[in-house]
Amino acid sequence: MPPVYRGKFGKPQAERLLWRAGFGPRPGQAEKLAKLGLHGAVHSLTHPGRERLRGPKPHDDHGHPLAPYDAWGHDQLWWLDRMVRTSRPLGERMTLVWHDWFATSRDGVDSARLMIRQNQLFRTHGLGSFGTLLTEVTKDPAMLIWLSGTDNTKDSPNENYGRELMELFTIGADRGGYTERDVREQARALTGWRNDWNDNVGPVNFRYDPRRHDDGVKTIFGKHGRFTWRDSARLCVQHRLHPSFFVTKLWSYFVPTPPSSATKRELQHLYTHSGHSVRPVVEAILKHPALYEGPRMVKPPAVYVAGLLRALRRGIDTEDWTWLLSLAGQQLFYPPNVAGWDDTRWLDTSTFRARWMIASRAIEPHVLKTDKARLPDDASKLLSRAETFLGSPVLTGHTHGELKRFARRALGDANAKWKKEQYPALIENALRQLLASSPDLQTC
Repeated sequence: MPPVYRGKFGKPQAERLLWRAGFGPRPGQAEKLAKLGLHGAVHSLTHPGRERLRGPKPHDDHGHPLAPYDAWGHDQLWWLDRMVRTSRPLGERMTLVWHDWFATSRDGVDSARLMIRQNQLFRTHGLGSFGTLLTEVTKDPAMLIWLSGTDNTKDSPNENYGRELMELFTIGADRGGYTERDVREQARALTGWRNDWNDNVGPVNFRYDPRRHDDGVKTIFGKHGRFTWRDSARLCVQHRLHPSFFVTKLWSYFVPTPPSSATKRELQHLYTHSGHSVRPVVEAILKHPALYEGPRMVKPPAVYVAGLLRALRRGIDTEDWTWLLSLAGQQLFYPPNVAGWDDTRWLDTSTFRARWMIASRAIEPHVLKTDKARLPDDASKLLSRAETFLGSPVLTGHTHGELKRFARRALGDANAKWKKEQYPALIENALRQLLASSPDLQTC
């Protein structure tokens, strides 16, 4: 079995777990999770009860319910709302993982209805059998459009999905796992899908048509047979290089450094002996020492936004999150290409400004008014209030010290009566913004 973390499991560890396996804690949630211990905490995430969406229902800037199939950006808000209100954060986080793994974009699909249907597929199969998930993705209407599945016929084979099936989804590139002949033969095996068009709805009635399928003998990975689309998925999951590809890629979503050779072997063994089940591998990763003792990870923009809103107990009440997430580099349902998002771009000079704006927009409804607030003229108390406002996140000593020094310096400038009255509210507002934008809240 892979190694298991044996250190202290307190609030800092529980908070990191909730960020890596979800969207951060609601106020008090990390403390409650810590009381369960490592095994109890992980089990509660990987074996949750029936999902409940807690909190105010989402709406647009005018108070109207969301229209995810019809209004631009509302599909993104619909999903962000689930991240914020879900009682099953790991299931929702895995939905985001599979959206990146099997990256499909509305830029090519052009149908919110089909993208949301695919999103539900990821949610349903996210912790189950990877083989089942892959089979369902292969026939998923959004994927069939995105990677030309319905344009793939016996008379004109299209290699798009067959290539990405092996390169990005199951085996990996430049590993000697497949040849160009395998790509061509996979394309033949995947022929047969089609759909109709409705002027009011768009693409409809996706189905398999045997008349469009090449039923001849194919040779894939050195094996011969009259393979179909189901065989394409099965052969990839049974490939000798698939387990190593799977565990390494899955690991990267939870831990920023590669697994050791020994850990990789143990995870592969666990994966294959569980019948290619996702859940036990995720459980092992969430219990691994590297998750708790290793370096911090930058939070993806969607995770950062959802986490802020969860900490503030704020629901989706504005459409601003659509363009703010786009500026931050992660527009839900619009990954940049079939390889998914480049997580090295989550925090750079072109995206950080958006994170500052996100923090400002998140706390804006609660800005303290200088003419109404009467707050203590004490740096420690103001910082404590700001921390409580954001759910009392775990801070490093450096961050806590810098914020406290800022508050002291600012209070030191209050050398007039009106300043003494108004500065504390201004300083607490600034502390909230600085805390929400700090390295400690940008990473986990």
